[in-house]
Amino acid sequence: MAVTMGKEYVIEKTKELMNAASCCAEAKAAAQAWLDAIGTDGEAAAAKAYVAELEADIMPVDGLIAFAKSETGAQVFGAEMAKNVAAHGEEIKAAGGKYCDCPACAAVAAILEKKDEIL
Repeated sequence: MAVTMGKEYVIEKTKELMNAASCCAEAKAAAQAWLDAIGTDGEAAAAKAYVAELEADIMPVDGLIAFAKSETGAQVFGAEMAKNVAAHGEEIKAAGGKYCDCPACAAVAAILEKKDEIL
């Protein structure tokens, strides 16, 4: 299968995702598996698995806010940073955003907008 401009964009965003500090190990593994499968008989299956992983991983803004306001969020971010993350989530939501805008989630959102290019 030829690499289209749309697929090239997804490849670029996939590399951004993999380099994001906020990218989880499962998403990195699915991304690498898809990249490795491009041009092979396993590409379609790897693409489906990759998209499914991304759809499961992207953080809805309401989830971000709730997590940041939780006890666990305070433990992960630290109390002050958790307040800042919650406030930032509220700003994203007020501006009409649906998802967290950390580097990993931003890359995932861009990839999912073009998922038809790889499925």
